[in-house]
Amino acid sequence: MPEMREPIESGCPDPWQYMHPVMRKNFGMWKYHEHPRVGVLRHVAYSGDEVWTVKVGTQRILDVFTLRKLCDIGDRYADGFVHFTLRSNLEYVVDDAAKVEPLIKAVEDAGFIVGGTQNSVTMISHTQGWLHCDIPGTDASGVVKSMMDELIDEFKTATMPNRVHITTSCCQINCGGQGDIAINVQHTKPPKINHDLVANVCERPSVVARCPVAAIRPAMVNGKPSLEVDERKCICCGACFPPCPPMQINDAEHSKLAIWVGGNHSNARGKPTFQKLVAAGIPNNPPRWPEATAIVKRILNAYKEGARDWERVNEWIERIGWPRFFEEVELPFTKYHIDTWRGARASFNASNYIRF
Repeated sequence: MPEMREPIESGCPDPWQYMHPVMRKNFGMWKYHEHPRVGVLRHVAYSGDEVWTVKVGTQRILDVFTLRKLCDIGDRYADGFVHFTLRSNLEYVVDDAAKVEPLIKAVEDAGFIVGGTQNSVTMISHTQGWLHCDIPGTDASGVVKSMMDELIDEFKTATMPNRVHITTSCCQINCGGQGDIAINVQHTKPPKINHDLVANVCERPSVVARCPVAAIRPAMVNGKPSLEVDERKCICCGACFPPCPPMQINDAEHSKLAIWVGGNHSNARGKPTFQKLVAAGIPNNPPRWPEATAIVKRILNAYKEGARDWERVNEWIERIGWPRFFEEVELPFTKYHIDTWRGARASFNASNYIRF
Protein backbone atom coordinates (compact mmCIF):
# COMPACT_ATOMS: atom_id res chain seq x y z
CA MET A 1 0.00 0.00 0.00
CA PRO A 2 1.52 3.41 -0.95
CA GLU A 3 2.42 5.76 1.85
CA MET A 4 0.03 8.60 2.50
CA ARG A 5 1.41 12.02 1.61
CA GLU A 6 2.03 14.19 4.63
CA PRO A 7 -0.17 17.30 4.68
CA ILE A 8 1.52 20.56 3.75
CA GLU A 9 1.17 22.95 6.68
CA SER A 10 3.58 25.65 5.53
CA GLY A 11 1.42 27.49 2.99
CA CYS A 12 0.67 27.01 -0.69
CA PRO A 13 1.65 23.80 -2.47
CA ASP A 14 4.66 23.71 -4.75
CA PRO A 15 3.75 25.78 -7.84
CA TRP A 16 6.30 24.16 -10.15
CA GLN A 17 4.09 21.17 -10.81
CA TYR A 18 1.39 23.47 -12.25
CA MET A 19 3.65 25.61 -14.44
CA HIS A 20 3.80 25.35 -18.20
CA PRO A 21 7.00 23.47 -19.20
CA VAL A 22 8.29 26.49 -21.14
CA MET A 23 7.87 28.65 -18.02
CA ARG A 24 9.71 26.13 -15.87
CA LYS A 25 12.54 25.87 -18.37
CA ASN A 26 13.04 29.65 -18.59
CA PHE A 27 12.19 30.64 -15.03
CA GLY A 28 13.94 33.93 -14.22
CA MET A 29 15.49 34.09 -17.70
CA TRP A 30 13.03 36.28 -19.58
CA LYS A 31 14.47 38.83 -22.00
CA TYR A 32 11.39 41.02 -22.50
CA HIS A 33 7.62 40.97 -22.72
CA GLU A 34 5.07 42.62 -25.01
CA HIS A 35 1.38 43.51 -24.84
CA PRO A 36 -0.13 42.50 -28.22
CA ARG A 37 -3.68 43.34 -27.13
CA VAL A 38 -5.67 43.85 -23.95
CA GLY A 39 -5.77 40.60 -22.02
CA VAL A 40 -2.79 39.02 -23.80
CA LEU A 41 0.90 39.08 -22.82
CA ARG A 42 3.84 37.67 -24.79
CA HIS A 43 7.03 36.76 -22.94
CA VAL A 44 10.29 36.03 -24.78
CA ALA A 45 13.15 34.23 -23.04
CA TYR A 46 16.89 34.55 -23.69
CA SER A 47 16.72 31.01 -25.09
CA GLY A 48 14.31 32.20 -27.77
CA ASP A 49 11.32 30.38 -26.25
CA GLU A 50 8.03 32.27 -26.13
CA VAL A 51 4.85 31.97 -24.08
CA TRP A 52 1.52 33.79 -24.45
CA THR A 53 -0.71 34.46 -21.46
CA VAL A 54 -4.43 35.09 -21.98
CA LYS A 55 -6.19 36.70 -19.01
CA VAL A 56 -9.87 35.89 -18.52
CA GLY A 57 -12.27 37.68 -16.19
CA THR A 58 -14.74 35.70 -14.11
CA GLN A 59 -17.63 36.53 -11.80
CA ARG A 60 -15.24 36.12 -8.81
CA ILE A 61 -17.37 33.66 -6.82
CA LEU A 62 -17.00 30.45 -8.84
CA ASP A 63 -19.21 27.38 -8.67
CA VAL A 64 -17.92 23.94 -9.55
CA PHE A 65 -19.72 23.90 -12.91
CA THR A 66 -18.05 27.15 -13.98
CA LEU A 67 -14.67 25.85 -12.84
CA ARG A 68 -15.11 22.67 -14.86
CA LYS A 69 -16.10 24.70 -17.94
CA LEU A 70 -13.01 26.92 -17.60
CA CYS A 71 -10.74 23.92 -17.01
CA ASP A 72 -12.20 22.11 -20.02
CA ILE A 73 -11.34 25.14 -22.17
CA GLY A 74 -7.81 25.03 -20.74
CA ASP A 75 -7.44 21.34 -21.54
CA ARG A 76 -8.67 21.75 -25.08
CA TYR A 77 -7.16 25.09 -26.13
CA ALA A 78 -4.42 26.02 -23.64
CA ASP A 79 -2.07 23.05 -23.22
CA GLY A 80 -3.85 22.14 -19.96
CA PHE A 81 -2.15 24.84 -17.84
CA VAL A 82 -4.08 27.55 -15.98
CA HIS A 83 -3.22 30.01 -13.26
CA PHE A 84 -5.66 31.74 -10.91
CA THR A 85 -4.94 35.33 -9.94
CA LEU A 86 -5.68 37.03 -6.63
CA ARG A 87 -8.90 38.41 -8.11
CA SER A 88 -10.14 35.00 -9.36
CA ASN A 89 -9.22 35.72 -12.96
CA LEU A 90 -7.75 32.89 -15.03
CA GLU A 91 -4.52 33.09 -16.94
CA TYR A 92 -4.19 30.49 -19.69
CA VAL A 93 -0.62 29.85 -20.88
CA VAL A 94 0.26 28.59 -24.39
CA ASP A 95 3.57 28.24 -26.25
CA ASP A 96 2.30 28.87 -29.79
CA ALA A 97 0.90 32.14 -31.16
CA ALA A 98 -1.51 30.17 -33.36
CA LYS A 99 -3.33 28.94 -30.23
CA VAL A 100 -4.16 32.43 -28.90
CA GLU A 101 -7.08 33.43 -31.13
CA PRO A 102 -8.89 30.04 -30.93
CA LEU A 103 -8.50 30.20 -27.14
CA ILE A 104 -9.95 33.71 -26.95
CA LYS A 105 -12.86 32.70 -29.19
CA ALA A 106 -13.62 29.66 -27.01
CA VAL A 107 -13.53 31.79 -23.87
CA GLU A 108 -15.84 34.47 -25.28
CA ASP A 109 -18.22 31.92 -26.78
CA ALA A 110 -18.55 30.45 -23.27
CA GLY A 111 -19.63 33.86 -21.93
CA PHE A 112 -16.39 35.07 -20.35
CA ILE A 113 -14.31 38.14 -21.16
CA VAL A 114 -10.64 38.75 -21.96
CA GLY A 115 -8.89 41.80 -20.52
CA GLY A 116 -7.53 43.21 -17.28
CA THR A 117 -3.96 43.89 -18.42
CA GLN A 118 -1.90 47.07 -18.74
CA ASN A 119 -3.83 50.34 -18.12
CA SER A 120 -7.23 48.83 -17.42
CA VAL A 121 -9.56 48.56 -14.46
CA THR A 122 -8.77 45.24 -12.86
CA MET A 123 -11.43 42.85 -11.68
CA ILE A 124 -12.50 44.05 -8.22
CA SER A 125 -11.09 42.08 -5.28
CA HIS A 126 -13.40 41.54 -2.36
CA THR A 127 -14.01 39.77 0.90
CA GLN A 128 -16.56 37.00 1.24
CA GLY A 129 -19.66 38.95 2.20
CA TRP A 130 -22.86 37.19 3.12
CA LEU A 131 -21.79 33.94 1.49
CA HIS A 132 -19.01 32.90 3.87
CA CYS A 133 -18.05 35.62 6.37
CA ASP A 134 -19.36 35.78 9.94
CA ILE A 135 -19.14 39.57 10.31
CA PRO A 136 -20.37 41.20 7.06
CA GLY A 137 -22.29 44.43 7.04
CA THR A 138 -22.85 44.13 3.31
CA ASP A 139 -22.36 41.62 0.53
CA ALA A 140 -18.99 42.45 -1.00
CA SER A 141 -19.39 39.95 -3.85
CA GLY A 142 -22.73 41.50 -4.78
CA VAL A 143 -21.21 44.98 -4.87
CA VAL A 144 -18.47 43.63 -7.16
CA LYS A 145 -20.94 42.02 -9.55
CA SER A 146 -23.10 45.12 -9.84
CA MET A 147 -20.11 47.45 -10.31
CA MET A 148 -18.28 45.27 -12.83
CA ASP A 149 -21.46 45.09 -14.91
CA GLU A 150 -21.09 48.87 -15.24
CA LEU A 151 -17.29 48.89 -15.62
CA ILE A 152 -16.82 45.91 -17.90
CA ASP A 153 -15.71 48.06 -20.85
CA GLU A 154 -12.87 49.45 -18.72
CA PHE A 155 -11.72 45.86 -18.07
CA LYS A 156 -11.75 45.02 -21.78
CA THR A 157 -9.86 48.15 -22.85
CA ALA A 158 -6.64 49.83 -21.71
CA THR A 159 -7.66 53.49 -21.78
CA MET A 160 -6.90 54.48 -18.18
CA PRO A 161 -3.79 56.59 -17.40
CA ASN A 162 -2.44 53.68 -15.35
CA ARG A 163 -3.58 50.49 -13.67
CA VAL A 164 -6.63 50.90 -11.42
CA HIS A 165 -7.10 48.49 -8.53
CA ILE A 166 -10.53 48.50 -6.90
CA THR A 167 -11.25 46.62 -3.68
CA THR A 168 -14.31 46.04 -1.54
CA SER A 169 -14.72 44.98 2.05
CA CYS A 170 -17.88 43.74 3.75
CA CYS A 171 -16.83 45.00 7.20
CA GLN A 172 -14.82 47.82 8.72
CA ILE A 173 -11.93 45.53 9.61
CA ASN A 174 -11.28 45.75 5.85
CA CYS A 175 -9.57 42.53 4.84
CA GLY A 176 -10.25 43.79 1.30
CA GLY A 177 -7.01 45.75 1.57
CA GLN A 178 -5.71 48.94 0.01
CA GLY A 179 -6.84 50.05 -3.43
CA ASP A 180 -6.89 53.00 -5.80
CA ILE A 181 -10.62 52.97 -5.02
CA ALA A 182 -12.11 50.99 -2.13
CA ILE A 183 -15.72 50.42 -1.13
CA ASN A 184 -16.11 49.48 2.55
CA VAL A 185 -19.06 49.09 4.88
CA GLN A 186 -19.53 51.70 7.58
CA HIS A 187 -21.42 50.86 10.77
CA THR A 188 -22.73 54.06 12.33
CA LYS A 189 -24.35 52.75 15.54
CA PRO A 190 -22.89 50.72 18.46
CA PRO A 191 -24.04 47.09 18.72
CA LYS A 192 -27.44 46.19 20.13
CA ILE A 193 -26.99 43.56 22.85
CA ASN A 194 -29.43 40.70 23.47
CA HIS A 195 -28.59 40.26 27.13
CA ASP A 196 -30.64 37.05 27.48
CA LEU A 197 -28.28 35.20 25.10
CA VAL A 198 -24.83 36.56 26.02
CA ALA A 199 -24.18 34.22 28.96
CA ASN A 200 -25.11 31.13 26.91
CA VAL A 201 -23.36 32.03 23.66
CA CYS A 202 -20.38 34.30 24.37
CA GLU A 203 -17.07 33.78 26.11
CA ARG A 204 -17.04 37.20 27.71
CA PRO A 205 -13.27 37.61 28.31
CA SER A 206 -12.63 36.92 24.60
CA VAL A 207 -15.18 39.53 23.59
CA VAL A 208 -13.68 42.12 25.94
CA ALA A 209 -10.19 41.39 24.57
CA ARG A 210 -11.40 41.63 20.96
CA CYS A 211 -12.39 45.30 21.24
CA PRO A 212 -9.56 47.50 19.89
CA VAL A 213 -10.56 50.55 21.96
CA ALA A 214 -11.51 48.87 25.28
CA ALA A 215 -15.14 49.93 24.97
CA ILE A 216 -16.60 46.60 26.19
CA ARG A 217 -16.68 45.42 29.81
CA PRO A 218 -18.48 42.68 31.77
CA ALA A 219 -21.79 43.54 33.38
CA MET A 220 -24.72 41.94 35.20
CA VAL A 221 -28.05 42.60 33.51
CA ASN A 222 -31.33 41.29 34.95
CA GLY A 223 -29.31 39.04 37.22
CA LYS A 224 -27.47 37.39 34.32
CA PRO A 225 -23.80 37.73 33.28
CA SER A 226 -23.64 39.96 30.22
CA LEU A 227 -21.64 42.76 28.59
CA GLU A 228 -22.00 46.50 28.21
CA VAL A 229 -20.58 48.99 25.70
CA ASP A 230 -19.18 52.41 26.47
CA GLU A 231 -20.69 54.24 23.51
CA ARG A 232 -18.34 57.21 23.98
CA LYS A 233 -15.42 54.94 23.12
CA CYS A 234 -17.07 52.62 20.60
CA ILE A 235 -15.87 53.11 17.01
CA CYS A 236 -18.57 50.81 15.56
CA CYS A 237 -16.01 48.50 13.94
CA GLY A 238 -17.99 45.29 14.51
CA ALA A 239 -15.05 43.28 15.87
CA CYS A 240 -17.19 42.13 18.81
CA PHE A 241 -19.84 40.49 16.64
CA PRO A 242 -18.00 37.31 15.49
CA PRO A 243 -17.17 36.03 19.01
CA CYS A 244 -20.57 37.20 20.30
CA PRO A 245 -23.47 37.19 17.80
CA PRO A 246 -25.89 38.63 20.41
CA MET A 247 -23.93 41.89 20.00
CA GLN A 248 -25.64 42.68 16.70
CA ILE A 249 -23.86 45.46 14.80
CA ASN A 250 -25.59 45.18 11.42
CA ASP A 251 -28.51 47.49 10.89
CA ALA A 252 -30.67 47.83 7.78
CA GLU A 253 -30.86 51.60 8.24
CA HIS A 254 -27.57 52.56 9.87
CA SER A 255 -25.03 50.29 8.15
CA LYS A 256 -23.82 52.36 5.20
CA LEU A 257 -21.10 52.20 2.54
CA ALA A 258 -18.04 54.45 2.37
CA ILE A 259 -15.65 55.07 -0.52
CA TRP A 260 -11.92 55.60 -0.07
CA VAL A 261 -9.30 56.50 -2.67
CA GLY A 262 -5.54 56.66 -3.11
CA GLY A 263 -4.33 53.41 -1.54
CA ASN A 264 -1.17 52.09 -3.16
CA HIS A 265 1.26 49.37 -2.01
CA SER A 266 3.76 50.18 -4.75
CA ASN A 267 6.87 52.29 -4.19
CA ALA A 268 7.86 52.55 -7.86
CA ARG A 269 7.76 56.36 -8.02
CA GLY A 270 6.90 57.28 -4.44
CA LYS A 271 6.21 55.86 -1.00
CA PRO A 272 3.28 53.51 -0.38
CA THR A 273 0.15 55.43 0.54
CA PHE A 274 -2.95 54.79 2.61
CA GLN A 275 -6.37 55.28 1.11
CA LYS A 276 -8.42 58.25 2.38
CA LEU A 277 -12.14 58.70 2.89
CA VAL A 278 -13.97 60.68 0.20
CA ALA A 279 -17.64 59.62 0.55
CA ALA A 280 -19.57 58.32 3.53
CA GLY A 281 -23.14 57.45 4.39
CA ILE A 282 -23.85 55.88 0.99
CA PRO A 283 -26.96 53.66 1.12
CA ASN A 284 -26.23 49.96 1.50
CA ASN A 285 -28.75 49.21 -1.19
CA PRO A 286 -28.76 45.64 -2.57
CA PRO A 287 -29.01 44.03 -5.00
CA ARG A 288 -27.44 46.61 -7.38
CA TRP A 289 -25.99 49.33 -5.09
CA PRO A 290 -26.62 52.09 -7.69
CA GLU A 291 -25.52 54.99 -5.47
CA ALA A 292 -22.06 53.56 -4.73
CA THR A 293 -21.58 52.51 -8.35
CA ALA A 294 -22.42 56.01 -9.60
CA ILE A 295 -19.77 57.60 -7.34
CA VAL A 296 -17.09 55.10 -8.41
CA LYS A 297 -17.85 55.82 -12.07
CA ARG A 298 -17.55 59.58 -11.46
CA ILE A 299 -14.16 59.10 -9.82
CA LEU A 300 -12.92 56.92 -12.68
CA ASN A 301 -14.15 59.34 -15.34
CA ALA A 302 -12.47 62.29 -13.64
CA TYR A 303 -9.26 60.30 -13.26
CA LYS A 304 -9.28 59.23 -16.91
CA GLU A 305 -9.82 62.78 -18.13
CA GLY A 306 -7.49 64.60 -15.73
CA ALA A 307 -4.53 62.35 -14.92
CA ARG A 308 -1.29 62.29 -16.86
CA ASP A 309 0.06 59.14 -18.45
CA TRP A 310 1.22 56.59 -15.86
CA GLU A 311 -0.12 58.52 -12.87
CA ARG A 312 -1.85 56.32 -10.32
CA VAL A 313 -4.94 57.70 -8.59
CA ASN A 314 -3.01 58.82 -5.50
CA GLU A 315 -0.39 60.58 -7.64
CA TRP A 316 -3.08 62.39 -9.62
CA ILE A 317 -4.75 63.61 -6.42
CA GLU A 318 -1.45 64.74 -4.91
CA ARG A 319 -0.72 66.77 -8.04
CA ILE A 320 -4.09 68.54 -8.33
CA GLY A 321 -4.80 68.76 -4.58
CA TRP A 322 -7.73 67.50 -2.54
CA PRO A 323 -9.95 70.62 -2.97
CA ARG A 324 -9.87 70.27 -6.75
CA PHE A 325 -10.38 66.50 -6.51
CA PHE A 326 -13.65 67.00 -4.63
CA GLU A 327 -14.73 69.51 -7.27
CA GLU A 328 -13.85 67.17 -10.15
CA VAL A 329 -15.80 64.21 -8.72
CA GLU A 330 -18.70 66.39 -7.49
CA LEU A 331 -18.54 65.21 -3.90
CA PRO A 332 -19.08 67.40 -0.82
CA PHE A 333 -16.19 67.99 1.57
CA THR A 334 -17.35 67.73 5.18
CA LYS A 335 -15.83 67.86 8.64
CA TYR A 336 -15.72 64.06 8.66
CA HIS A 337 -13.00 64.11 6.01
CA ILE A 338 -10.57 65.93 8.32
CA ASP A 339 -8.11 63.55 9.98
CA THR A 340 -7.91 64.73 13.59
CA TRP A 341 -6.62 61.52 15.17
CA ARG A 342 -3.26 62.24 16.80
CA GLY A 343 -2.02 58.75 16.00
CA ALA A 344 -2.79 59.05 12.28
CA ARG A 345 -0.48 56.91 10.18
CA ALA A 346 0.96 59.78 8.16
CA SER A 347 4.46 58.55 8.96
CA PHE A 348 3.69 54.84 9.07
CA ASN A 349 4.00 52.42 6.14
CA ALA A 350 6.75 54.60 4.71
CA SER A 351 8.60 51.41 3.83
CA ASN A 352 7.53 48.43 1.79
CA TYR A 353 8.62 46.22 4.66
CA ILE A 354 6.26 47.61 7.30
CA ARG A 355 2.65 46.53 7.59
CA PHE A 356 0.17 47.40 10.35
